[in-house]
Amino acid sequence: MSSSVENPLEAVPALIQKYADVAGGLMPLLHAIQAALGYIPGESVALVARGMGLSRAEVQGVIGFYHDFRSEPGGQTTIQICRAEACQAMGSRALESHVKQRLGVDFGGTTSDGRFTLEPVYCLGNCACSPSVRIGDEVYARVDAGRFDELMRDL
Repeated sequence: MSSSVENPLEAVPALIQKYADVAGGLMPLLHAIQAALGYIPGESVALVARGMGLSRAEVQGVIGFYHDFRSEPGGQTTIQICRAEACQAMGSRALESHVKQRLGVDFGGTTSDGRFTLEPVYCLGNCACSPSVRIGDEVYARVDAGRFDELMRDL
């Protein structure tokens, strides 16, 4: 996910060029930047705005609005806890507290060793098996504090 490019901004102009003439190209462009670099560097906002014919405020507004975009590098593995109603009804709030304490970070934070980033998510599509957690690309069902600790041991 993260770039091996010494200066991550070097990859941005080619991506802008790819999406500049695409109707509604800002979202795919931002996803492409994040896929290439692991995040959207603040320094790239002006380049994106200029290349897409938008203001910096418009670009920053989109980045800030969508929780999938991050402005800082994340950890090696992203952990998402579902906060939708079904998961809350089945104990995700208690799980959130446990995970935050265990990792020592709040939502949006990355552990001091850079291994994990914790994010909220508003539905993993696994409502019948709540509460659900995604660790990396894998979704886990019926996760409580004990199950979460087991999953972390396996990492």
